[in-house]
Amino acid sequence: MAQKIKIGIVGVGNCASALIQGIYYYKNKQPEDAIGLMHWEIGGYRPFDIEIKAAFDIDARKVGKDVSEAIFSPPNCTTNFCPNIPLTGTKVQMGQILDGFSEHMKTYDAKYTFVLSDASQISQEKVVNILKENQVEILLNYLPVGSEKATEFYAECALKAGCAFVNNIPVFIASNPKWASKFKNAGLPIIGDDIKSQLGATIVHRILVDLFKKRGVKLERTYQLNTGGNTDFLNMLNRTRLASKKESKTEAVQAVTAKRLVDENIHVGPSDYVAWQKDNKIAFIRLEGKLFGDVPMNLELRLSVEDSPNSAGVAIDAIRCAKLALDRKQAGALVEPSAYFCKHPPIQFTDDQARKLVEKFIHG
Repeated sequence: MAQKIKIGIVGVGNCASALIQGIYYYKNKQPEDAIGLMHWEIGGYRPFDIEIKAAFDIDARKVGKDVSEAIFSPPNCTTNFCPNIPLTGTKVQMGQILDGFSEHMKTYDAKYTFVLSDASQISQEKVVNILKENQVEILLNYLPVGSEKATEFYAECALKAGCAFVNNIPVFIASNPKWASKFKNAGLPIIGDDIKSQLGATIVHRILVDLFKKRGVKLERTYQLNTGGNTDFLNMLNRTRLASKKESKTEAVQAVTAKRLVDENIHVGPSDYVAWQKDNKIAFIRLEGKLFGDVPMNLELRLSVEDSPNSAGVAIDAIRCAKLALDRKQAGALVEPSAYFCKHPPIQFTDDQARKLVEKFIHG
């Protein structure tokens, strides 16, 4: 029997729902039948060796509920591919709001937006105690984009509780030398920042840009426009929260160009909220360039994916790599897993390079 990996989750939204559903979904699978995983085992740990031991949220429809019920509560709208999840015994605790809630979301119907709980906000001391009492080893951050103060609050809690940290959002923690040093000095690993999807817009965009470079095509301009109907896209209608998200996605693409594009020739980022799309994300990608003889060409692609399961396929590997680092007593920003799993890692590599590095990391 493999040892269990005990995790805590900050933000019980669609991404957390897909991840937790996946943990139970793969319990009934054999390795040869398990579709959608990059790795069946990492260091002997399988997807269903992950246990949810703590969870924090600020929505009245989730706080106080068992995690197994909270993940199916509004405004969550991702696909229910494993609906019969048993009670976990882990109840969702009221978290700290800080900047985790954008005021514009109060103007939308409750089925689409967050409904703030009137429960008392949790203190840092209580978060730390919950993490320690439940022997949480890894804390996952699934807060909304733009939650800088809230992310730093929970990162500090992880440090005080002795937890590794997997930062799935575009607030720069693992890629910030100050924070990376804090985790290094505490003897704790961190993976981040801003999780890539398994086969999402950014990784597809990167692969195409890299292909232009490898085939001698001069890339002159490009865009990526994304629409969706989940709370992530609704939250990002507040453009003041988008600075780090745009930087993260843009740098992920710029990192693989043959020559860095000037700002006016590259646009990568969320475009609009379309309620009826729910958790379906549609990406429109265009690349314009010149090939042999300076002859112009262009490429256009439309990608449609269920956003949150796409993320969970990567998060389930990031968790297990963080656990490997704990077992090996590795500390600080984990360069290899961060480069393969995240858009804004401490060091950027091409996806081919990052994949080789993460395989080397996994196999020691």
